[in-house]
Amino acid sequence: MSDLSRAVSHALRHEPWVFELELDADGWTSLDSLVEALRREPAWSALDVKGVVEMVAGASKKRHEIEGDRIRALYGHSVPGRISKTPMAPPNLLFHGTSPRSSRTILIDGLWPMERQYVHLSVDRETAREVGRRKSPDPVVLAIDAQRAHHEGARFYRGNDRVWLADSVRSYFIAELPPA
Repeated sequence: MSDLSRAVSHALRHEPWVFELELDADGWTSLDSLVEALRREPAWSALDVKGVVEMVAGASKKRHEIEGDRIRALYGHSVPGRISKTPMAPPNLLFHGTSPRSSRTILIDGLWPMERQYVHLSVDRETAREVGRRKSPDPVVLAIDAQRAHHEGARFYRGNDRVWLADSVRSYFIAELPPA
């Protein structure tokens, strides 16, 4: 199922045009269109809507959402234009895992979305550490005073139950945590 999740994520987050998919302003596309596009790939020639629905329902990390006959990725977009999100009050504290080198820059310049549309933050330290391991075998975990940042104007959006998004986070809301 993880290969299917990766294929769906790629189509919905990064290159919908390669799959001839149209995303609306909120990132939704037709479930039938997605299945039809993926079926053009030999690995997915037998894919049906039921298979995508089962993958989304059984995923340990909630990356996609199905509503009626539509599907979208919840976060991680790098498509041109911006997928609209509704601002929400975040938890008091959020976390960001990164490499030691990047942490030095973040502590000076703050967090910016880089190639993505939003900054990705984790709800717990361990999830942030897992994310940071993608960038370094010895990641640094940063704590974000999200509640204070929110009260001072930073906008946050709920990605799913483990991921929050932000437009950016200024450096004075960020602190490096000691290694666990």
